[in-house]
Amino acid sequence: MLDAAEEKKALARPEIYCKPVSAAQFGVVQKKLSPLETLYQIGALRKAVILVVLAIAWEAYARALDNPLLFPTFGATMEAFVNGITGGALLLKAWTSIRVLLIGYSAGIALAGLFTVIAINSRIGTDFLETLTAMFNPLPAIAILPLAMIWFGLGMQSLVFVLIHSVLWAVALNTHSGFLSVSNTLRMVGRNYGLTGLAYVGKILIPAAFPSILTGLKVGWAFAWRTLIAAELVFGVSSGQGGLGWFIYENKNLLEIGNVFAGLFSVILIGLLVENLIFRTLEARTVRKWGMQH
Repeated sequence: MLDAAEEKKALARPEIYCKPVSAAQFGVVQKKLSPLETLYQIGALRKAVILVVLAIAWEAYARALDNPLLFPTFGATMEAFVNGITGGALLLKAWTSIRVLLIGYSAGIALAGLFTVIAINSRIGTDFLETLTAMFNPLPAIAILPLAMIWFGLGMQSLVFVLIHSVLWAVALNTHSGFLSVSNTLRMVGRNYGLTGLAYVGKILIPAAFPSILTGLKVGWAFAWRTLIAAELVFGVSSGQGGLGWFIYENKNLLEIGNVFAGLFSVILIGLLVENLIFRTLEARTVRKWGMQH
C-alpha cells in the first residue's frame, strides 16, 4: 500500500512542454474573397439583381400575354413613366400625395406620442390608450373616409383625418409596448437621477424602447401610404388637385394602361426609397449603432 507522498506522486500529471510553431506551418488562416463573393456582400447589389429578375419576368409575361390593355410590358411602362416625369405630370401628382402624407403622418405621430406619454405616467392613461387602441386599431382607415368627407368636405382635411387614424394607433401601440419592455434597471437609474415626466421619457424610455418605436413608425408609414392611395383612387381629388391615386384612376378611365402601371410603379418606387433611404439610415444611426440589433 502506497503512503501519501507516493500516492500524490503517482497521481501528479506529467509536465508537457510545447515548442513554438512557426506561423508559416499553419497555412492560409484568412482566405481572400473572390470577386463574385465580394460583390455578393453588397446588399444593395443583391436587391438590384432581384429587381432586374422581376423586371425580366414582367417583360416575359407581358410579351407572352400580348394584351397591352390587360398587362403592358415593362418597356412600355418605363416609357410612360419617363414621359410622366419629363412632362412634369407624374412629379406633380407624386408631390401632391407626399405633401398630404407628410401632414397626416406628422400629426399622427405627434398624437401618438402625446397619448403614450400620458399612458406611461398614469394608470388611467394606460387604460384610456388600451381601450381606444382596441376600439379603433382594427377599424380600416378608408372605412371612415365617407364620414370624414361629411365632416370636413371634399378636400385635404378629410385625407389628413384618415391618415391620422391610420398612423396614430400603430405608432401608439408599438411605442407603449416598447416603453413597457424597458428593464427595471434602466427605470431605477432614471429615478435615481431624479428624472420625472418628459425628462424621464426622453432620456430613459425613448432610447431604450426605440426599436419598438421605429417598428411603429414603419408600420404607420405603410398604413398611411396605402390608405392615401386608396382614398384618392376611390374618392378622387384633394383640394382640386389629385395625387398618384387620382392619376391612376383617371388613366384607367382613359384606358391608358401604361400610365396606370407607371402610377403604380411610382407608388412602389416611393415606398422603396422611403424604406431604404430614410428608415434604413435612421436604423443604422440609432439601434444598430447602439448595439440593439444585428
